[in-house]
Amino acid sequence: MDWSLVLVSQGIETAIEFSAETGGWELSVAAEDHERALAAIRQYRAENRGWPWQRELLLPEFVFDAGSVLWAVLLALLYCLAAADPRLRDAGLMDNAAVSRGEWWRLVTAVMLHHDVGHLATNLSFGTLLLGLVMGRFGTGIGALAAYLAGVGGNVAVWLLCSPSHRSLGASGMIMGALGLMAAQSFALWRRSPHGPRHVLAGVLGGVLLFILFGAAPGTDIVAHAGGFATGLLAGMGLARGRSLARSGPANLASGILLASMLILAWWRALR
Repeated sequence: MDWSLVLVSQGIETAIEFSAETGGWELSVAAEDHERALAAIRQYRAENRGWPWQRELLLPEFVFDAGSVLWAVLLALLYCLAAADPRLRDAGLMDNAAVSRGEWWRLVTAVMLHHDVGHLATNLSFGTLLLGLVMGRFGTGIGALAAYLAGVGGNVAVWLLCSPSHRSLGASGMIMGALGLMAAQSFALWRRSPHGPRHVLAGVLGGVLLFILFGAAPGTDIVAHAGGFATGLLAGMGLARGRSLARSGPANLASGILLASMLILAWWRALR
């Protein structure tokens, strides 16, 4: 199936057929496309080797990327540093008045900070799973970048809609963004299946129900959660159509470098 998608993206018509002789499935192409198809498949395999952290869960469509554990470790480490020196948290938390004065980096840094151990544990328990699924579905670097930008989108919503005195922090907007990304993956079926619209509606409604259950509970920052979920949903709609992009090594590497650069720049500005 993956090879078929690769070849279709290169304009090579394919057919997946069962062979009675070998007892397995085969990918058939026209004779004149044979050499070009082999070259495309070799290139695809070369770009997608060497990342053993991805594992299928129950079905091939559900892939978990254990790279999300590194994100959890990073948040836990930053929490310990902020607990030892509260100035770190003060420099990076979301402060509407400060953002309005030009401290844009708070939109980025606040995603990595937490109030207490309970707040951190809640976000990590749910977020590690969701982020791992997003990274497995959309690509390690692309998924991580999209989810983090969704968290930033949640903070932008807070800045635009809440009072100037509003202050907040936490990765819950990013987690709700990951939920939106997963809900939007059904858009890949829009034109591939006669029941595509039904699958899309079911996926989006399922995501909305989970958002109401986990993101709209009393005492939570609903604006940040809703902004993150909406940003993730919109990003997922665009990424769902580019399945081959998720398998692209260069695209994921570039996304990872962009995410790391954004975090380094934001924290550098905050700590100055």
